[in-house]
Amino acid sequence: MHMRDDLYALDASGAEFRRACGGNTHPDGESCVTLARIGAGAWALGDSKRPGGEPLRFTTAELNAAGIDPARFGLSA
Repeated sequence: MHMRDDLYALDASGAEFRRACGGNTHPDGESCVTLARIGAGAWALGDSKRPGGEPLRFTTAELNAAGIDPARFGLSA
């Protein structure tokens, strides 16, 4: 099983998502991203405007490569 498959096998239903907003506004409100730790080195990234949508899953290394710092969400890597 690949790490990607392992990420989507993790249960994120009880995860505590934190929000970070980027100042981009439009008629529906400010654009925000949500992030939660779902396991050791595993994260779920969602869209605050689509709270019922399935969040994308990433490793810590993938978040770092994308320039996403969990500290921006009040979380530690």
